[in-house]
Amino acid sequence: MKAFLYGIVEMIAEIHSYLLKLNDAYEYNFTDKELHFLIIGALGMMMIFVVHPLFKWLARNNHIMVISWIYVFTLIIVVTFAIEIGQRVTHTGSMEFADIVFGVMGFICMFVVFSIVRGIYHLILRLLGRRRWGEPEYEE
Repeated sequence: MKAFLYGIVEMIAEIHSYLLKLNDAYEYNFTDKELHFLIIGALGMMMIFVVHPLFKWLARNNHIMVISWIYVFTLIIVVTFAIEIGQRVTHTGSMEFADIVFGVMGFICMFVVFSIVRGIYHLILRLLGRRRWGEPEYEE
């Protein structure tokens, strides 16, 4: 885990150094804070241009659960990394990449069980005639 995180930090440091060299080469004289503002802002906007159309398409095609899953999966990744980093900083446990993998897999496995139970529930409703096959599904 330690090597993995150091690898990520090293990659980010290389990108940071490259951007600083560009800043110096073209004499823009942006401060480090201004560069963070510009780069993270641009990165966020690029992600919006990808994620927003995807989520609009998913919502239009009645895939609200997929949107929820993507959001929660992202949060699970952030939370598990935060827990492991917190353990490292506070020395309350060992920071291991395997813990992150097992935590994420726990969520995925539990979601699969939930999906199966949910699918059976909706199948029973359809078989009982409470909902027609083409009728839109509203999330609970």
